[in-house]
Amino acid sequence: MARALLASFADNLSLSDPDAPLTPGQWRVEILSGLTVALALVPEAVAFAFVAGVEPLVGLYAAFIVGLITALFGGRPGMISGATGALAVVMVSLVAQHGVEYLFATVVLMGLIQIFVGIMRWGKFIRLVPHPVMLGFVNGLAIVIFLAQLGQFQVPGTAHGGGGHGMANGEWLSGMPLYLMLALVALTMAVIWVMPKLTNAVPAPLAGIAVVAAIVIGFGLDTPLVGDLASIEGGLPPFHIPVVPLTWETLEIILPYALILAAIGLIESLLTLNLVGEMTGKRGGASQECLAQGAANTVTGFFGGMGGCAMIGQSMINVKSGGRTRVAGVAAALFLLAFILFASSLIEQIPLAALVGVMFMVVIGTFAWNSLRILRKVPRTDAFVTILVTIVTVATDLATAVVVGVIVSALAYAWSNATRIHAIKRESRTEAGAQVYEIQGPLFFGSSDGFMEIFDVASDPDVVIIDFAASRVADQSALQAIEAVAQKYEDAGKTIQLRHLSRDCHKLLSKAGHLMVDSDDDPDYALAVDYGVRTGIIGGH
Repeated sequence: MARALLASFADNLSLSDPDAPLTPGQWRVEILSGLTVALALVPEAVAFAFVAGVEPLVGLYAAFIVGLITALFGGRPGMISGATGALAVVMVSLVAQHGVEYLFATVVLMGLIQIFVGIMRWGKFIRLVPHPVMLGFVNGLAIVIFLAQLGQFQVPGTAHGGGGHGMANGEWLSGMPLYLMLALVALTMAVIWVMPKLTNAVPAPLAGIAVVAAIVIGFGLDTPLVGDLASIEGGLPPFHIPVVPLTWETLEIILPYALILAAIGLIESLLTLNLVGEMTGKRGGASQECLAQGAANTVTGFFGGMGGCAMIGQSMINVKSGGRTRVAGVAAALFLLAFILFASSLIEQIPLAALVGVMFMVVIGTFAWNSLRILRKVPRTDAFVTILVTIVTVATDLATAVVVGVIVSALAYAWSNATRIHAIKRESRTEAGAQVYEIQGPLFFGSSDGFMEIFDVASDPDVVIIDFAASRVADQSALQAIEAVAQKYEDAGKTIQLRHLSRDCHKLLSKAGHLMVDSDDDPDYALAVDYGVRTGIIGGH
């Protein structure tokens, strides 16, 4: 298994598609897309570092390392990863109680857990997430991205943590500074909307940032800049082993946080992987993405980073700017490192309004507006799940929202199938005087009670045949129900026989020891063997 995953890694290391090499024009688009993403990453990484209660460089280093490693090895070219608010809101209590060194140790353990998930290929279970949950995930994250931008409308230097979703609690702008900020945001959005109609030579978000930055710098407008958040100047990420005691007590402290962070990170990454795959028309490797996220976080923890996962907002910027290969993700990470090392003074002059405008356009493009139109057309349960996941994502976190959505969807599906079971009664054509019950619908824990209510033990003849041609025996509750029915007939001096068992049903009943006839003819329906039922195997409660 591990060898297959490593082979998959090797096959996917190429920065471009071997079957469609990048042209010079495509290289330009990919690199410019990476530059746009890097510019948008700076305020996000700084803001999320503040939310987590750590220094800005801790968030920037995480954005660089996680972004670079996942761009090289991830399961979906075009995806962007970095420090995220979903993880930051979990980290803040750990940092507040135990300090940043425990955070680094937690990030290392988080990465190892994600690597284990990837080796076990558990990423495939993301397929169990229903489409209504995906819609709720997209809508919820769009709202969260929007809320995170509101912190930029606060007076620089007055913000402090606690607002949630990256939105600090500070003093709001008012008067002319607020009007100027809104005007520049609107201008950025207008440029992004108009630019694709004129030319595709430059990614529209990058054009919006350039135009607004030129106006602000050229006219000397007084508006919040990136540098007002914090200085992004720094050196290369230093190798640093977390300074924590290697004791059982330390593990007890960091393990719960590591499990939660690993779950949130993988769920957000895998759902973003599916979303980007739908937009680009290409499938991604879920297990490979788990391994890449795990490796990235493990390395980040040893280089003073706060850890991270896929970022749906930056991934949308990349895809809509034309980024389709690993080049854009690698370029974004390298540009971010260059900003930290060499160009911090320039990047700190970019107005926050331009970056907010870019993210607002991401919100508009990310939100599934079609979901509002179809709410009345889809089953009410699906509509409820979409709204529920959206609300829970905004109110708590993504992992909780997805788990809640999957559980509600599964229960709704189980209830729907539980109400479908019924039987068609007829006299046997092969055995005179025998009563046949043709079961319709699956027999499982939800329908077992309904199954037992179908039979009329007192009025039925001495021989009863239960035909499973249109049904399936699914679980222990089904076995219990069959045995209970057989026991009732046995107590009444009558017998039942099972007919037309599918291969999986035959295997389940045979393993449990319920079948009296040792034959595998019935699963192929070549010969209708009627199986007697042994009772007293599972028993009652």
